[in-house]
Amino acid sequence: MNLAEHVLQAGLAVPDKLAMSVLGLGRADRWSHARLRQAVLGTATGLLRSGLGPGDRLLMRLGNNPGFPVTYLGAIAAGIVPVPTSPMLTAPEIGRIAAAIRPAMIVADQGIALPEHPAPVLSAARLADFATLPPAGFAQRDPDDLAYIVFTSGTSGQPRAVCHAHRAILARGMMFDGWYGLTAQDRLLHAGAFNWTFTLGTGLMDPWTLGATALIPAEGVAPEQIPLIASRHGATILAAAPGVFRRMLRADWQPWAGLRHGLAAGERLDPGLRRDWQARTGTDLHEAMGMSECSTFLSGSPARPAPEGTAGFPQPGRRIAILDDGGAPGQGPGILAVHRSDPGLFLGYLDQPGETVARFRDEWFLTGDLAEVTPEGAIRTLGRADDMMNAGGFRVAPGEVEDALSTLPDAGDVAAAELPVGPGSSIIAAFWTGTATAETMRQQAEARLARYKQPREYIRLSALPRTPTGKINRRALRDAHRKDQS
Repeated sequence: MNLAEHVLQAGLAVPDKLAMSVLGLGRADRWSHARLRQAVLGTATGLLRSGLGPGDRLLMRLGNNPGFPVTYLGAIAAGIVPVPTSPMLTAPEIGRIAAAIRPAMIVADQGIALPEHPAPVLSAARLADFATLPPAGFAQRDPDDLAYIVFTSGTSGQPRAVCHAHRAILARGMMFDGWYGLTAQDRLLHAGAFNWTFTLGTGLMDPWTLGATALIPAEGVAPEQIPLIASRHGATILAAAPGVFRRMLRADWQPWAGLRHGLAAGERLDPGLRRDWQARTGTDLHEAMGMSECSTFLSGSPARPAPEGTAGFPQPGRRIAILDDGGAPGQGPGILAVHRSDPGLFLGYLDQPGETVARFRDEWFLTGDLAEVTPEGAIRTLGRADDMMNAGGFRVAPGEVEDALSTLPDAGDVAAAELPVGPGSSIIAAFWTGTATAETMRQQAEARLARYKQPREYIRLSALPRTPTGKINRRALRDAHRKDQS
């Protein structure tokens, strides 16, 4: 099999249909399914002619433009292993990644930081010329062969190189009904950058797999402007991180005919934001939970909306468990786990067999997230095990505090973290970005949280620190506090 072939197969039946449109405020760059297929397979030819061979690693240093997914799929089509990275990474950061993956070649846009690495650099300008070359054939691989490498966001430590097989594309089909409600007639607009795996999967590859249409905002389009271009181009589904939906709702716009629902992932969706979206649009906002090692596996969907305050249900075909301290499945609280038979589960961390083995217990991959089963059979997540806060001997999940505070008008973005205040002593702190006062935040906590769960310190910030993929960086919150106290 070949992952790229699987993605492009449906487009053969609808060659003239719109596959992708990059939407600016004044114009759109439109790609038919036929143009997309030609560009991908022409790029595969060009990469092979440049000296790359099956199994070689290609470090991608490209900006937010269509060349990103075309190169990504072109490499996979040729049996080359792409490593997509964010253009925001600095030279030292990308240097560490290059040292870990040892790329045979680097493709790069002008002005994007490059590593000090002996691999040859292929310019984006030359790469663009590959699109019109004679199309290559798809390199047929074993389903368990390495297809691509992505890096974890590094929210709780050093990012890891996550290796995925060609079979990973088969698991994405579980999301079509289990999360998206996606059909071939949909126009799915994803608000993320091309280089984010959430965008590459949900925003591009999944619509193309069904022969549907992917819409992507062009560079420079602000989140507040997305509803304008979405309505203008007939988007039926919107996908974004919760923070982007929050910014959309701050703008003045009305829902348009044809909007079916929204899809949120990348960080925890607070119930207040979902209610605000429902009130504005009359549609639902469906959350999915996933990770670099296994894409998404828990979600609400149009067919089965998640009860408020939960992450939803295991997607059809997934084997999910909550393991207690002894490793036995139960109702929780415990560690959320995915069965090793899941086709979307990673092959392992590159050159880190010990780290890989440590993430498994018997037949289960340990996600590192704490969760419990609700009476409705849904799964409520309680935060990362390493993010759990200890308040006077009680374990408190950050998400529980954040959900309580985020419903306060004018709270803005909210985060909670445990902060050290002395040797062996720590407190729960709340961080917020809105115009609400510390006193009103405190009153909100007192009304909604048990005493031991209430923050002891309230710290207003202009913005919450986030990873390149938009997740709250709790480690950065704790580190910033330590610096302020030193």
